[in-house]
Amino acid sequence: MHIPDGYLSPQTYIPMYGISIAFWTAAVKKMKKQLNTKLVPYIAMSSAFSFLVMMFNFPIPGGTTGHAVGAGIITLLLGPWTAVIVVSTVLLIQALVFGDGGITTYGANCFNMAIVIPFVSYGVFKLFNGSYLKKGIRLYIASFLSGYVGLVVASAFAGFELGIQPLIASSHGKPLYFPYPLSIAVPAMLIGHLLVFGIVEGIITALLFQYMLHHEPDLIYVTKKRVK
Repeated sequence: MHIPDGYLSPQTYIPMYGISIAFWTAAVKKMKKQLNTKLVPYIAMSSAFSFLVMMFNFPIPGGTTGHAVGAGIITLLLGPWTAVIVVSTVLLIQALVFGDGGITTYGANCFNMAIVIPFVSYGVFKLFNGSYLKKGIRLYIASFLSGYVGLVVASAFAGFELGIQPLIASSHGKPLYFPYPLSIAVPAMLIGHLLVFGIVEGIITALLFQYMLHHEPDLIYVTKKRVK
């Protein structure tokens, strides 16, 4: 899902930077209120984990990639605002050091992976689990779906951003940036994430969530009371 430089027009990547900056500003303010010394090691570990899983990139037709992100489990454990900063930082390192994702498209990549996934994952978990706090299959399913749906929705956004380029940035009928229309870009992004990468993300989220329930239940952001 890392979109390279040259694939998005200024009409797309400039507004995406604006949206991401607004979320970064809000996230920093939220983290200042929530951050404590106990969370610092977990934030560092979650950053390393997200970096690791995103390094396993697989090409998707059209020039971008498919992969897990780890933002779902970070959201469930540390909250969506912390996930915004963690994943954005990872994406910045990948773009600057490894050339994985572009500089002009950094705002769009952050929107897709560091903003959409955390808030969709959080909403899906709350929708399917509500205030039900007992350990069991319901928590497992809710955590799986939070990771799965979050990544799939993010891939749809990435496909949409790519697919609108021929409509908004063409010269004499020829696309100046990403050449494929929505009818190709969106399915190309969605199919791989629906059938493979989303499932991987969901399984990772569910397994790590269950592990943390047994070892650090008081740490978990989405269950404010101790899980029974």
